[in-house]
Amino acid sequence: MPEKATFKTTKIVNIPTGRKGKHHAIVAAILRDLGGLQEGNALKIPLAELPDTIVNIRSALNRATRKLGKEVPTATDERFLYIWNGPPAQ
Repeated sequence: MPEKATFKTTKIVNIPTGRKGKHHAIVAAILRDLGGLQEGNALKIPLAELPDTIVNIRSALNRATRKLGKEVPTATDERFLYIWNGPPAQ
């Protein structure tokens, strides 16, 4: 006799596809602003306004931009995260 399952089941068609992680909102806002950014300018985001650590935000942004084939350089100082459009990723 089979053992009782530990977990519930669902049909695969009911599973949502894609991923909207906890950094989705900030990454989407950054990408939107980068889309309208003039060449030679950078976004200047106060570190205090980031919803997570700079490392986690940069990682999430890197994952998103790689999917889009974009190179987006970043830099930080003690108060701000700077992000700008780079050349297209190779």
